[in-house]
Amino acid sequence: MPKVTYIEANGQSHEVDLDAGVSLMQGAVDNMIEGIVAECGGSCSCATCHCYIDQQWLDKLEPATEMENDLLECVTEPKDNSRLSCQIVISDDLNGLVVHLPESQF
Repeated sequence: MPKVTYIEANGQSHEVDLDAGVSLMQGAVDNMIEGIVAECGGSCSCATCHCYIDQQWLDKLEPATEMENDLLECVTEPKDNSRLSCQIVISDDLNGLVVHLPESQF
């Protein structure tokens, strides 16, 4: 079972076990982690699950789709490592993934 660490904007860290096949967004919602609002429920239509992927993990993720990139243009404080957590599916290869949550979603 892959472990993922979510780090809030204030530095508080949450390490959780997630089942392979769930989205990073759903893992945050299921574990009541603040900072992932997920208003659209994971349908890639609102960008309220914006997060920053730790740099060392970026190459291990599937590239963002055109739809995701379009939504990322609308987020507050976008960065090169911005992603929508609803579009990242957890796998055993992502064991140890570190995700930072933007201050704008708290």
